[in-house]
Amino acid sequence: MAPLAVSIGDPAGIGPEIILKAWLAREELRLPPFLVVYGDGVLQAAATALELDCPIESVSTPDGVPAIFGGALPVMGRPSELYRPGKPDAATAGLAYEALESAIMLARRGAASGVVTAPVSKAGIAAVTTQFTGQTELLADRCGLAHEQAVMMLAGPNLRAVPLTVHVALSAVPALLTSELIVAKGRITAAALRRDFGIAHPRLAVTGLNPHAGEGGQFGREEIEIIAPAIAQLRRDGIDVSGPHSADALFTPRGRTGFDAALCMYHDQALIPVKALDFDQGVNVTLGLPIIRTSPDHGTAFDIAGKGIADPGAMIAAIRMAGECAMRRADG
Repeated sequence: MAPLAVSIGDPAGIGPEIILKAWLAREELRLPPFLVVYGDGVLQAAATALELDCPIESVSTPDGVPAIFGGALPVMGRPSELYRPGKPDAATAGLAYEALESAIMLARRGAASGVVTAPVSKAGIAAVTTQFTGQTELLADRCGLAHEQAVMMLAGPNLRAVPLTVHVALSAVPALLTSELIVAKGRITAAALRRDFGIAHPRLAVTGLNPHAGEGGQFGREEIEIIAPAIAQLRRDGIDVSGPHSADALFTPRGRTGFDAALCMYHDQALIPVKALDFDQGVNVTLGLPIIRTSPDHGTAFDIAGKGIADPGAMIAAIRMAGECAMRRADG
């Protein structure tokens, strides 16, 4: 199987540190081979500054990565001296964007078995290119898909959750929710749980939008007019789905035993429980793509970059999950 491609992310953030720490844990945690796209100078400077014993080896193609990986961290692409922790600028954002584009290209060609994206600054990249609205959207574009066909799922050891609406104002959510949206993302989620996560009969739970799932129309009619019809359609499709559930009870220990993934109506409804339960092991995985893509479920953390205190747990989890998903696709 081809190695994973890890894009460097914004080199002013914690990406270099958590990538280095992930490589150092490769043997103990049996991580699949990966190469870093761009930034050999960044990683070398970070290893020196943070006193991490991590040899860096530049490669021109992914072909020799498995043989190199045991003794050095393979890095592909142009050199860069942009290790300026905590000081993001147009140059660091530009490197992050170029690395992301190159990593996607490797996966699309089959030279990489999947893409793991280190954290980037959306605002930083948006300032240097008008083509960027987010990593998930860029992945959809480069794979020839509409944005709504790429579904964000946050996954950790205790919970998987899909926000049906993502980076929009809370006031805009009710108008964006449709039965068609719920059905489309429910189908993509169920298919991905089977294909990439090896769950033969996935169970979905759907939250309500309003307190107490609307309380029979007392607190809003979205559950009656939009969410329940979507659930009925998903059941007609043969998908095991329940709801609409009151979100304040769905994520309790007992509640989580009843489903494999939750479809949530808006960003914080999904991300708050995932981050509360699995912050240091949370993974952002994009469903519905022809390629594998995962990412740590946290940001650039510019405030702690270069201090040696960044926890690599989520990056390690993202690398492991990408490798597991790639293996299932290869075996399927």
